[in-house]
Amino acid sequence: MSRPIGGTGTVTRVGTVLRAPKTAELIATHLRRQIVKGELKTGDTLPSEVHLMEQFGVSRPTLREAFRILEAESLIGVRRGSRGGARVLEPDPMVAARHVGLLLQLQGTTVQDVYEARMITEPACARMLAEKHTDQDITDLRAVLEDLRQIVDAGFEAVPDVATWSLASYRFHELIMQRCGNKTLAIQGAVLADIVDTHLRQALIKELGGNENMPARFRKMLRSYAKAIDLIEAGDADGAEKHWRKHMEVAAQYTFSRDDKNTPVIDLFG
Repeated sequence: MSRPIGGTGTVTRVGTVLRAPKTAELIATHLRRQIVKGELKTGDTLPSEVHLMEQFGVSRPTLREAFRILEAESLIGVRRGSRGGARVLEPDPMVAARHVGLLLQLQGTTVQDVYEARMITEPACARMLAEKHTDQDITDLRAVLEDLRQIVDAGFEAVPDVATWSLASYRFHELIMQRCGNKTLAIQGAVLADIVDTHLRQALIKELGGNENMPARFRKMLRSYAKAIDLIEAGDADGAEKHWRKHMEVAAQYTFSRDDKNTPVIDLFG
């Protein structure tokens, strides 16, 4: 028995005109809620189109429009053909990152603005991680530190590979946010990852030109990362927060020139 869907959507305002949600949007909302609640889990296949058309009392074009909405949100993947169907996808933080990155660019957000936000949240995350870390957290942080050491050692007295260093370096920052125990801060770190990594790489390339002090600077950063791990492992919440704030303040002096601070986020991506 068909059960037409409708009458349950929220009226939205577009400019000065009130618009009721389209049927496809209502179906997408219904399926999205099932995914969020865990009624539909990652890897689950949705019922067939014929079944869903009958369930919602809609045509195939309307159902496929609902699917397109969910595909755009990367909640489902749809494969066409006789063996096709819609399948629930694993959540991807990069979907949010792309949207947030676009909003930051549209608002003319500067690189300094992004870094200031990180300087507020990351030291707090270091404190939280010191308070409730696991052995695995320490193991993973030390593994990243070892990767960074190998990158520096590979350069001997020259300069390490910038792209590899910046990627591993941000992984250390990312772990502090991911493992602090706060999911909101963890996602925020993932959302800003592309912006931060892109700027760090570009800033290092600019700084490297003819700077004979760079190898020593990389060694100093390694010591700072090692101290952060020791403080976190010791459960020194105050020390971990204070050290990580100082680390980021010093890093900002090296990473940002006067011009870099006012660089719009959009300029990082060409």
